[in-house]
Amino acid sequence: MLTLYHNDMSVCAQKVRLALAEKNLPYEARHLNLRAGDQQQPDYLELNPKGVVPTLVHDDTVVTESIVINEYLDDAFPATPLKPADAAGRARMRWWTKHIDDGIFAATGVVSMSVAFHHQYTQGVVDELTRQRGPAYGRRFEQLRKGVDNPAFPDAIKRLYKMVADMSAALERGPWLTGNSYSLADIAHAPYVTRLDHLQFGGLIERHPRVADWYARMRQRPAYQTALAAQFNPKYLPLMAEKGNAAWPRVKELVGLA
Repeated sequence: MLTLYHNDMSVCAQKVRLALAEKNLPYEARHLNLRAGDQQQPDYLELNPKGVVPTLVHDDTVVTESIVINEYLDDAFPATPLKPADAAGRARMRWWTKHIDDGIFAATGVVSMSVAFHHQYTQGVVDELTRQRGPAYGRRFEQLRKGVDNPAFPDAIKRLYKMVADMSAALERGPWLTGNSYSLADIAHAPYVTRLDHLQFGGLIERHPRVADWYARMRQRPAYQTALAAQFNPKYLPLMAEKGNAAWPRVKELVGLA
């Protein structure tokens, strides 16, 4: 009935898995190896022409874009609602989910690739991807290899720290981002705060106790344990920890914590 094409460490796929788990919906999981280019195979591109994850198939309906997928799931399966009951609450929820796409996703990609993930790419893989995607990809990858000296890195890490500060301000009104109700807004942010943690940038979270408390409560939820923690790729975590620890002094300096 439900099939999810996903990747274990994709932040976008993680938030869809989290919504599915919160609603206790069974589904067939089809894992794509993004490093191997599974998302570029013709049969997958027929479902998702952008060649990204996740993609949800519900009977004959194909839904792409993680924010859209999560709203679809909440509409199609209204038990255990994940949207606030009132119009104002839903507007706040959608503000939070929209601002992921407005900058947080891109900033997370820059930070993750600059600090850790570019080390997973051999020159042969980079050359092949450059052949497929054009010279701009190769030039971008050369910038990523500069790590925290990537010219795009300062703005990206500052954007993620602003996300934490914005969350802290919102959490003054209640335990969750929209107030008293746990919602798709919290689900959308869980993978991004987790990524900061995995990169050993927890100091950004700890400076905002309300966010640290929110994150602790998120990790205690059974859905987080099954949808995220149980599926973290053990090949990624040590790399993120090692490279993130090395980058942390520069991160602190850039966000003004040094």
